[in-house]
Amino acid sequence: MTRVVLRPIASPLPLGFFALGIGSVVLSSLQLGWVPTGQSGMLLLLVLIFVVPLQFVAGLFAFLARDAGAGTALLLLGAAWAGTSVTSLDSPPGRPVATQAVFLLALVPFVLALAAAAALAKPLFAGLLTLTALRFGLTGLYEASLGSALQVTAGWTGIAIGVYALYGGLALLVEDGKQRTVLPLFRRGAARRSIEGDLREQLTPAQQEAGVRHQL
Repeated sequence: MTRVVLRPIASPLPLGFFALGIGSVVLSSLQLGWVPTGQSGMLLLLVLIFVVPLQFVAGLFAFLARDAGAGTALLLLGAAWAGTSVTSLDSPPGRPVATQAVFLLALVPFVLALAAAAALAKPLFAGLLTLTALRFGLTGLYEASLGSALQVTAGWTGIAIGVYALYGGLALLVEDGKQRTVLPLFRRGAARRSIEGDLREQLTPAQQEAGVRHQL
């Protein structure tokens, strides 16, 4: 007889939503000129110290919760925040950087692929990833020296991400506390069954999951 032991953990998605939202608003304040360019280094350090660790924690616990899609997305975004923040610290403030353009534009199709996969079960999360991909694309085009209007548009997109993430994180926290969906999350398929289904539905597929089967 084979026995698989599962350890319940709290959902890391609210943390991931809130960290992404806060980071987006902080960087938008720089892109929209609300913070002087000379203070950009302080903002980037705040992103590195506050946002990046929370994204990594959320991503790791998403993998422990057996959600490969959420874990991949959160860790990818956390690493992206870290990479862009570190390179921006070494770049002239307020000026486009071609290296940043290449990196950000390369991220876009991969984040969109994650959004497409999430849309099958978690449309709310897919929407957040789509907005994030849009912002990466707009910022990348600005870094490619295609016009400052793109930076402003990216900044307002970041504000929209912050509002979206605030709602999503709150809805997930309320759902976790009530053990039922209160604010609309638009779950579908397996994600909806994870809340409304019984324990047998949750555990039966575990024998095919990574860590149990022999090969990934």
